[in-house]
Amino acid sequence: MYRAPVEEIAHCLKQVAGLEAAIEQGRFGELSSDLVDAILEEAGRFASQRVAPLLRVGDEHGTPLADGKITMPPGWKDVYREWIEGGWNALTGDERHGGQGLPMMLAIATFEMWNSGSMAFGIGPTLTLGAIEALEAHATEELQRKYLPKLVSGEWMGTMNLTEPQAGSDVGALRCRAERSDDGTYRLFGSKIFITYGEHDLTENIIHLVLARLPDAPEGNKGISLFLVPKFLVDDDGSLGARNDVFCGGIEHKLGIHGSPTCTMIYGDGFAGEPGAIGWLIGEENRGLACMFTMMNNARLAVGIQGVAVAEAAYQQALAYAQGRRQMRAPGWTGEGPSPIIEHPDVQRTLLTMKALTGAARGIAYSCAHALDMAKTGKADDDAHNDAGHWADRANLLTPVAKAFSTDTGVDVASLGIQVHGGMGFIEETGAAQFLRDSRIAPIYEGTNGIQAIDLVQRKLPLGNGGHIRGYIAELRGIAEAVQASGGEGFGDTGQRLARALDDFEAAATWLQQRLAERQVAQALAGATPFLRLFGLAAGGACLARGALSSADAGRVALARFFAENLLGETTALMDRVVNGAESLLAARSALET
Repeated sequence: MYRAPVEEIAHCLKQVAGLEAAIEQGRFGELSSDLVDAILEEAGRFASQRVAPLLRVGDEHGTPLADGKITMPPGWKDVYREWIEGGWNALTGDERHGGQGLPMMLAIATFEMWNSGSMAFGIGPTLTLGAIEALEAHATEELQRKYLPKLVSGEWMGTMNLTEPQAGSDVGALRCRAERSDDGTYRLFGSKIFITYGEHDLTENIIHLVLARLPDAPEGNKGISLFLVPKFLVDDDGSLGARNDVFCGGIEHKLGIHGSPTCTMIYGDGFAGEPGAIGWLIGEENRGLACMFTMMNNARLAVGIQGVAVAEAAYQQALAYAQGRRQMRAPGWTGEGPSPIIEHPDVQRTLLTMKALTGAARGIAYSCAHALDMAKTGKADDDAHNDAGHWADRANLLTPVAKAFSTDTGVDVASLGIQVHGGMGFIEETGAAQFLRDSRIAPIYEGTNGIQAIDLVQRKLPLGNGGHIRGYIAELRGIAEAVQASGGEGFGDTGQRLARALDDFEAAATWLQQRLAERQVAQALAGATPFLRLFGLAAGGACLARGALSSADAGRVALARFFAENLLGETTALMDRVVNGAESLLAARSALET
């Protein structure tokens, strides 16, 4: 059973990502380090004792649909009610709407715990958080007053409606249409697929944010608008009115996250009387994609933390199994009978790989949340450490890596967890397989990891005319130099290995920037995915080293050294793949059809 690693989460937040320094600067008002600890302790207790028991029942029960209504798994409604009563949904919400105004770093840390307990449970509130951010940034004051208080409290939940059968990653191909009404509202018609928590019985109302196209809209991405479409219409006094013309027409039967309803949503089919789902415009007409990206960017970080979360849960289960399972006698074993398999070097290597990758991904994700908080609390300033624009660029740079590297880590670590279990890992009874089944969606939704790599290379490498990533690499070099200067024997070759990985990182980034400058886009994109992994390994290794430098814990030093001396060597091969792999990749196109 999962137990939240509260001490490790707190250390990563404060010492690796930078929360402690931000608190000392007074960026978060009266928030103190002690209060952070208290919040994390309580979140850890709730995740371990109340959310984690939902994992198996959600997987086995699923979310059956009958007559347009979905019944959530047994016990989920009670836990969700306790969760919102505890104020967890309101953690980062604006205080004007009943929120607590706490930093994103705390929300991401608690979301790690909810998703470690049950990823299918944790994904629902993730979409609500995104809807809140979109409405706070782009909705009229009237819509904010009517919808935000109950979204912030969690009494209502939100969804994101983008995907259609012909419009997946290519959002500009969507066909869902919106028609203007004389009263200033809009009528929506069409269908959406893969809508997470599109229908359920956890809350009395569900607020859908829907992308649709007006009749006179331009083609492509520039003709998309964003609409708020509630399941039940809301009267001026905040009470629920008539049922809106939006219904769940079916649910997907998926590989994993069975407790999360994945719905086909039907808009304007006349289920509730006169055809047309009533919606309200968010932002400006034909500017909906920009509004939705407010929601999507932070949702990508939230999905990244799902990767960290599943990796942590899979590691804990594999560790417990390795401590109890006895097979053969490991070298040097002096106990009676067979040794626990954790004593075998190969099993130790597997478990250390799981733990190190999880810690590296956590450091990147928390650092991305830190950048978002610094951008929100900063201002225009010549000092980059105070400049909001600098931190906004940092958040933009780290977001695709936090999403893709972390979710790839979730899949890799869950797979290794099965391997530690041996044959029993392939049997559903142990639960190891569920982590792999659940984690596999995370590299796909909220923008596939291939899309994240393209975004990183085409849009994020050029930030600051290419200067931002050079500055970031220079910061990471400072960590490598600090490790070398520390003189700690426990670090072994960590500082030198990290410095070499950063050389690979810089060489690959420079090569890609040159290809983009020469408009050799295909050559650059051929190396996008290996570059993103190279970025994640180098940055993750630096995060582990920073955490080890700031702690007297010998275990953190040993883990940082293991990562540097066993996993960081991959960066050289990845750099070679980026720089020298494009020609053979592009030339091999014909091989795919022979």
